[in-house]
Amino acid sequence: MDRIDKHILSLLQRDSRQSAAQIAEKVGLSSSPCARRIKRLEESGVISGYHAKLDTGHIGVGMTVFVEVSLNNHQASSITSFEQDVIEMEEVVSCHVVSGAYDYLLEVAARDLSGYEAFTRKLQTLNHVKDIHTHLSIRQVKASSEWPIYR
Repeated sequence: MDRIDKHILSLLQRDSRQSAAQIAEKVGLSSSPCARRIKRLEESGVISGYHAKLDTGHIGVGMTVFVEVSLNNHQASSITSFEQDVIEMEEVVSCHVVSGAYDYLLEVAARDLSGYEAFTRKLQTLNHVKDIHTHLSIRQVKASSEWPIYR
């Protein structure tokens, strides 16, 4: 990946609706070579998809909650079962395996406190959940879907 590929990726992260011609102009290429580069980045898996960024207020998400989860054991079957359950929960925006006192960190979207309570009850019924700890997001300081490009 060269400097031009990195520039293309940065531009697409900011606005993926730009045409290849618009991107080409910004990176100093003609349309066809730029389109070929974008296609190569897609085919190699560097670009894994295109997404619309939604305003949470307009779609009924009133709160974001971060939930630390501990499992009661670390057997492969328990981990697989928990992770599959979490993948199927639409409220879970992201799930990370973490180091420290807890095993997972979940980012959860809820309509309101009652919605979060309903999610919590669902989470507590999972067989392998030992403990949960909740952090309510008061205000988001930064939200970015742009990743730094190190390669």
